[in-house]
Amino acid sequence: MFKHILENAGSINWMAISALITFVAIFMISVVLVFKHNPAYINRMASMPLDDSNPVNSENDNHEK
Repeated sequence: MFKHILENAGSINWMAISALITFVAIFMISVVLVFKHNPAYINRMASMPLDDSNPVNSENDNHEK
């Protein structure tokens, strides 16, 4: 049945082209956003998992009270 539908749909190259254009657009937007960030912000975020100045199990945590 799907073969019959695709045969009668004509040229479906527009689906491949639209998928390619969507992928390229999202990729370019993400690249621009990554390079637009401040390097100090990126370094701070990169070192956050290794930073022990604010431990997860802190006694000053008030979220459970």
